[in-house]
Amino acid sequence: MRQMRAFLHVARIGNFTRAAEQAHMTQAGLSTLVREMERQLGTRLFDRTTRMVVLTAAGRRLLPVAQRVLGELDEVTARLGAEGDEARQTLRIAATPLVSSHLLPQVFAGFRDSHPRIRLKLFDADLRGVEAMVAQDEADMGLGFFFKAAPGLERTPVGRFQLMRVAPSGGDDAAPRASVPWSSLRGAQLLGLPPDNPIQKLIDRHLAAIGPADPERPAFNFFGTLISMVEAGFGSAVMPTFALAACRRHRVDTALLVKPKVELDFFRVTRRGVQETEAMQAFCGTLTQALPALSR
Repeated sequence: MRQMRAFLHVARIGNFTRAAEQAHMTQAGLSTLVREMERQLGTRLFDRTTRMVVLTAAGRRLLPVAQRVLGELDEVTARLGAEGDEARQTLRIAATPLVSSHLLPQVFAGFRDSHPRIRLKLFDADLRGVEAMVAQDEADMGLGFFFKAAPGLERTPVGRFQLMRVAPSGGDDAAPRASVPWSSLRGAQLLGLPPDNPIQKLIDRHLAAIGPADPERPAFNFFGTLISMVEAGFGSAVMPTFALAACRRHRVDTALLVKPKVELDFFRVTRRGVQETEAMQAFCGTLTQALPALSR
């Protein structure tokens, strides 16, 4: 390609000295490129005299081909460069429903103010859907409680949330308690996630220490449903404090569970081997700073 560009410069200007100036290189370097091209093609491309340089018959045949090839290459290169710039400035994030609806909007708003040139796209899906979108390059990163990374994905902790009790509101005069022991759940009517949910498995291990599991415990797939059912008086539930923002929109009481204090890591997942962009680094920095305030 360098040889063809040198050839086009000389063919257009008809002088090696001025062509070298236009190409921002030495005359010797330009002449070397042209001679290498002639040697590889096995023919002279220019007739050289002391006053001028003119194309040979072979050079005239090559000229439109070189112009077309380099023109198409420059066009494609520019288009790919523009697409690459857009990709670097667009960040696609997949997250589970409650994270998407109650945590990320606040984070997105702050990030948009500090990084106006980066466009954010949000996709909400269940945990397996989030992993699938990242694995299939439909999202740059996924957010959620991933207890282990799926094949081909890497997970990185970006925050930590404590388990809390969510109970029906005791009325306007009943202030939420700062903390309660796990033993306060003994004998309570509890709602939960499906038994095979990793978060529910962790919760059930601690509930087992205070009494046998309720085989008839109602189970729901989403935290939003759990919170609404608690508000309606069907029982209490245990969930991470990342749901606090959602709980504040309902008439429920929340209290951190202690004795023991139980925390869960909140992860981002990315495709293994993919280089982290500046946009990803900037967003993760904003997210890591914002999460502690969103869990209080």
